[in-house]
Amino acid sequence: MTGKTHVMAGIASTTTVVQFTEYDPLLLITAGVVGALLPDICHSGSKIGRRFRIVSKIINRVFGHRTFTHSILFLFLICIILGKLTSDKSIIVGVAIGMISHYILDAATKKGIQLLYPIKWNIRFPITTRTGSSTEKIIFILLTLIVLYFGKDIVLESIL
Repeated sequence: MTGKTHVMAGIASTTTVVQFTEYDPLLLITAGVVGALLPDICHSGSKIGRRFRIVSKIINRVFGHRTFTHSILFLFLICIILGKLTSDKSIIVGVAIGMISHYILDAATKKGIQLLYPIKWNIRFPITTRTGSSTEKIIFILLTLIVLYFGKDIVLESIL
């Protein structure tokens, strides 16, 4: 999936969670966007990989693409590190939700992800799509509609 679809998935998933929790909306959604981009640090052509090119190249050389950074192990380690850096659960939960949304989207591609890394099993959904396809564009539109639906409540609550 493209970076913009991952960003929209991070926003959509955290905007939805805001409706049912007491987490700080701005922190949760911002952290969700970061989390939605973070797994692609292993790809130097990704949005985050271009920002942290050296780190991206090192991670790619050591692990490859869609392996360690697309795993439950990476998710767990990031949450532990964030727990040491901040006590704000909105940030930790937001990053985790964003990362999970990324994993779900990439599991819907033909290559899949190595969710159980270091076990080298590619996990993907039975029905897959290609990055940049018309199916991805439909997914992006649906995610945008979710953001608009739940986002209006967040905006209204902050105004009132």
